[in-house]
Amino acid sequence: MGARPGPAVCGGRAKGVACWQRCLPGLALLLLIGGCSGRLDNDSILHTRSPVKPAELLQTDVDRMATLAMRNNLNSLYRLMNKLYQRNPREWRKNAHTDSAAAERAIQHAIEHNLDWPTLGGRRDVAALDYALSPGFQGDRVAAFTYAIGSMLVTAHGGRTEFYLTDSFNAQFIHNAARNLEKAAWMLGQRRDASGQPLLLSNEVSEQGSNLSYAVEFGKMVARLDLLTHVLEERYRRMGANYAQSLFLLNFLPVQ
Repeated sequence: MGARPGPAVCGGRAKGVACWQRCLPGLALLLLIGGCSGRLDNDSILHTRSPVKPAELLQTDVDRMATLAMRNNLNSLYRLMNKLYQRNPREWRKNAHTDSAAAERAIQHAIEHNLDWPTLGGRRDVAALDYALSPGFQGDRVAAFTYAIGSMLVTAHGGRTEFYLTDSFNAQFIHNAARNLEKAAWMLGQRRDASGQPLLLSNEVSEQGSNLSYAVEFGKMVARLDLLTHVLEERYRRMGANYAQSLFLLNFLPVQ
């Protein structure tokens, strides 16, 4: 009797289409197991080291980089929120929360679950940002300011906080988000009320000392967005260059 043939594998003489059809159910299962929802959960955002998920197999290097950049940018935003509440404790007392920690959790939940913030009247992104630092706003400015930046970051990335093979990016929107952050940092330091006092206390340079930690966190977020923009632009440029090289070198593509 002849030897029993071994199991078919994705390689050798197996045809690419048949191989993909065999692998597709397994990839779908990975998506289900990994919970490929396109949104980071709060634990993944707050902790730098998170367990490897099966769905990460469906991420390119750029997808993984964008996911980590989003997580770290939200971390920086939450640190800014905490610092602002420390210097402006009157703000969290404007709402029904028992303490600043409860207010922070509510804001994080709204950002990460794509919910409206009640005092912004349905505003998000840049519209919410301008309104949060306007003299006429009467609500919790720290909450509104943080939510506005968070929703802007998510919107610029296509409404997602996790990214996979099927996702696409608009490098221009991410670049614009970086510039909006620079403007937000400037607004935070310059906006005043009718008596000339800052709407929110943040950076401080005085005889007693300097506190520029707010500017540092803004700088980190801008740098991450700019790096991602450059990586995306380079990826699309290299795709065209690689295609041109294949034509120049007359490299034929395999058909089986």
